[in-house]
Amino acid sequence: MLICATCAVERDEPTPGVCPICADERQYVPEDGQKWLTLDGLAQEGQQTVSKENEPGLIGITTEPKVGIGQTAQLVVTHEGSLLWDPVGYVDDGAVQAVLERGPVLAIAASHPHMFGVQVEWSQRLGGVPVLVADADRRWLGRTDPIIEYWSGCQAIAEGLTLHQTGGHFPGSAVVHWSAGSGGRGVLLTGDSVFPNPDRRSIAFMRSYPNRLPLSGAVALRIAAQLGELKFDRIYGNFNNVIASGAKAVLRDSAQRHAAWARGDFDHLT
Repeated sequence: MLICATCAVERDEPTPGVCPICADERQYVPEDGQKWLTLDGLAQEGQQTVSKENEPGLIGITTEPKVGIGQTAQLVVTHEGSLLWDPVGYVDDGAVQAVLERGPVLAIAASHPHMFGVQVEWSQRLGGVPVLVADADRRWLGRTDPIIEYWSGCQAIAEGLTLHQTGGHFPGSAVVHWSAGSGGRGVLLTGDSVFPNPDRRSIAFMRSYPNRLPLSGAVALRIAAQLGELKFDRIYGNFNNVIASGAKAVLRDSAQRHAAWARGDFDHLT
């Protein structure tokens, strides 16, 4: 198994010369070319995982130093078991122990293909738990395994913990709705299907973040309307970026602002 150094998504060997995920218009191959990593090589260089509680029942897992895109995985813990969301591109014994200490893992899932990480490797080390992949994005899988299960639309993980396919960034882009989060007010884990901005009071809707390619206003409004039917007050993105409260209104207003700029409503300001 090889890991792309740029996106940290695992691939079966032999692998193509260039990572297909990074060659797509949403990502990029670095100027100095494609590089591949291995778990053993990363471990020998001192790679490690770090866990931090974001709030009761939600644990953020990162790598130090970062691998690939460097997302924060989220472990959502319920009384039935947990979901590992947006798995990072490295796993070690310490990370496995930290996850299993919170109870059994019900599933692993990613918001979109950039966040697949080493999801099959995580599954195998956690005892072969299901890896849930949106059927619309199955073509982007770099490593196949019988533990992979395909889903569409909505997928319940546990009571009050559900995947919702939104599309947008990728056709299969998804979010997690965790009803018990934020003290019972509800949390969305969105990866970058919708992306909490650095100002912490607005959200971006993009086909490509590194290449600055926006989604249309119609798609932004569609996603906001779909998610507006859920109960939530907080949003976490894929770098632990957060809209801490009032997130439903922020999502609605940001989609309307995005659509207005895309229509040309504010061209007089440019």
